[in-house]
Amino acid sequence: MLYNYFKIAFRNLLRHKAFSFINVFGLAIGMACSILIMLWVQDELSYDRFHANADQLYRLTLDANDIQAAVTVAGIAAEVKAQMPEVKNTVRLFNAGHLLEAGDRKFEEKRILYADSTFLKLFTFPLIQGDAKTALRQPDGILLTEAMARKYFGHEVALGKTIRKDNRDVFTVTGILANVPSNSHLQFDFVLPMAFLAKTDADLTDDQWNNYKFFTYVLLDKHVVGSAESLAGLHKRVNKIFHAHPGSTAEMNLKFQPLDRIHLHSNLMADLPGHGSSQYVQIFSVVAIFILTVACINFMNLATARSARRAKEVGLRKVVGAYRYQLVGQFLGESVFISFLALLVAMMLVWTLLPTFNDLTGKALTLDFLNGKRLAGLLGIALLTGLISGSYPALFLSGFRISHVLKGSVKVGSGNVMFRNGLVITQFVVSIVLMVATAVVYNQLQFIKTRNLGFDKENLLYVPMTGDLWGKVAALKTQLQQNPLTQAYAITEGLPTNLASGTSGIQWEGKDPKKEPIFAHIAIDENFLKVFKMKLLSGRSFSREFKADSANYIVNEKALQLMGMKVATAVGKPLTLWEKKGTIVGVVQDFHFKPIQQTIEPLILRLNSGGGFIVIRTQPKQTEATIHALEKICQQLNPAYPFSYNFLDQDLANLYQGEQRMGSLFNVFAGLAIFISCLGLYGLSAFMAEQRTKEIGVRKVLGASVFDIVYLLSTNFTRLLLLAIAVAVPIAWVATNSWLDGFAYRIDVNWIIFLVACLTALLIAGITISYESIKAALANPVKSLRSE
Repeated sequence: MLYNYFKIAFRNLLRHKAFSFINVFGLAIGMACSILIMLWVQDELSYDRFHANADQLYRLTLDANDIQAAVTVAGIAAEVKAQMPEVKNTVRLFNAGHLLEAGDRKFEEKRILYADSTFLKLFTFPLIQGDAKTALRQPDGILLTEAMARKYFGHEVALGKTIRKDNRDVFTVTGILANVPSNSHLQFDFVLPMAFLAKTDADLTDDQWNNYKFFTYVLLDKHVVGSAESLAGLHKRVNKIFHAHPGSTAEMNLKFQPLDRIHLHSNLMADLPGHGSSQYVQIFSVVAIFILTVACINFMNLATARSARRAKEVGLRKVVGAYRYQLVGQFLGESVFISFLALLVAMMLVWTLLPTFNDLTGKALTLDFLNGKRLAGLLGIALLTGLISGSYPALFLSGFRISHVLKGSVKVGSGNVMFRNGLVITQFVVSIVLMVATAVVYNQLQFIKTRNLGFDKENLLYVPMTGDLWGKVAALKTQLQQNPLTQAYAITEGLPTNLASGTSGIQWEGKDPKKEPIFAHIAIDENFLKVFKMKLLSGRSFSREFKADSANYIVNEKALQLMGMKVATAVGKPLTLWEKKGTIVGVVQDFHFKPIQQTIEPLILRLNSGGGFIVIRTQPKQTEATIHALEKICQQLNPAYPFSYNFLDQDLANLYQGEQRMGSLFNVFAGLAIFISCLGLYGLSAFMAEQRTKEIGVRKVLGASVFDIVYLLSTNFTRLLLLAIAVAVPIAWVATNSWLDGFAYRIDVNWIIFLVACLTALLIAGITISYESIKAALANPVKSLRSE
């Protein structure tokens, strides 16, 4: 019997090729989109779950008023381990960049972690060579990944070899790590012992409690994990320890952040780069469901519209004794058969499109067809899609009465028409919402790109000050000033792109002793404000003429608001940073020094007395010449280090790479959803035109024009589309505003976006319907009325 059902289904597919193509191809596109999104969502949800103790690992984060930071003070790790039995182990991490050298191979590396010796006890990063228990115990040991071992030592055995850091310190390779999985929020190439950093870092040597720059992870007892009451108790106890030390107040609290929530639920200050967004996971999951739903609606619409063609078949089967459940089984079987055909096409589409999809998402996703769980999931999607899309047509077709069928009086009931109309409305509600969302996402991303940051980001070239450059800073400044291409320079500790510094313990007149807010800080030179073209609202910039400026400060507007001062009277007021008493000499207009998703924070600028970056504002059409001039200066003063440079505007663009990728993906999937809707609408309009062939012939004989026929066939669809617009607009309004609320600085949703989206939907639908309508209107009525 099953064989017979599938044979009939196959014959129907061959007999009605256009209908079959629309059904199979529409479902295939819907499935392919859903599979791609499913792969992406699964990857996003899998972050950090590969660690053996993933459910017991937590990160300590800081929560202080409106500021949440991923970093903590150096001393908290040892304190919580000593005083809290529930904390089984801890590890501190610090990310850095260095020049590394092995033989004649020398590279500047940015993905370097300093870690406590407990690093491999907490995290499951497999060690291919070496002893995990001792690999990080010696201060001059270094771990590197397989890829880095090949990069520096080729096919030689790397274990036991030496690597030189910054032309000075020599490390011995004590272990080779497997390459870090892409679904780890910690991405690194090298691990150095924290014990080595402790030789020179004041935070570690002096056990300071007012500087936040270390990532602290803890391993909790498995009996504590999962209990909200236990975690609440741990929060109270860890903050009791924290508040017992100077530099913290009651409004500053530490929190335990689960490791598996860091990637998707971490929008924190001073965090590691590369995090995802739970909101995007939710949005794309909904989009996948929407696209698959639209494809299923196509199937339902076309199947019920073709009901009259299957009526006699149903009648004859009932006459020879078929029960309704058997007919339902037959039609569901046909639907599942079509769904599995669509799955085959979808898998070929996914295989073809996956490299492009990976380029768009910046991932390395794979579809393993031999993976049992994944294959079962795909078959489950096909089965569910077939059952859902075929359920209503099966119930509808199997319900025909024998007497009506054999008399030729089968009529499509009003309930069926209403249901089909409802499906068409649903399709275009989804399409219009996606069109509005696409426009809003595009406008928000353009707003981010073009927003005034408070400084001029164009033509800013920077070079990191490595090796001997800071030791020869006087000679460096002389050469920069003498060359007309490099005269517009500044030396700054950090760049105003994603500033990670934060400190407490700031003192000023009238400060509430109960409050201890966190200030961002950056060390700059006397040229910084001029080179970046920032606006000074009051006072002056730092100057060589004032030796006391080494203890003076410039603050931004946000800092003044927090301190309760006014721009006009702030200059000359005392300010103490790290127990260094000084004076406010200037107030700079607020400027962005972090991604635009975050609000501008209070900032203190101090005079630079360390290294950092040389920033050059290049002259128009002189960028290449400036790079060559800068390279010559750096190679002369710092020959042991390779010359490297970058552009500030490119760094800023990279900050929003995630949003840009999501915007591109959203545009693609929205376009495909609209295409699937139009595919179904085309099939439906073609079938309706075919059903009314004789009516159109009679109307033409009686004098109806082509316009009259087109109007007749498109009126119903236009009404449905107008209803869809009425439903879609409020849904789109709520959805887009909800998404925009995640940005500190955002656009206002303009009514023009809704108008354009609605008109576009009408135009696309009109073009889709008009083709078959005009074709029917131009047909010779003699052919359609020949048998009458």
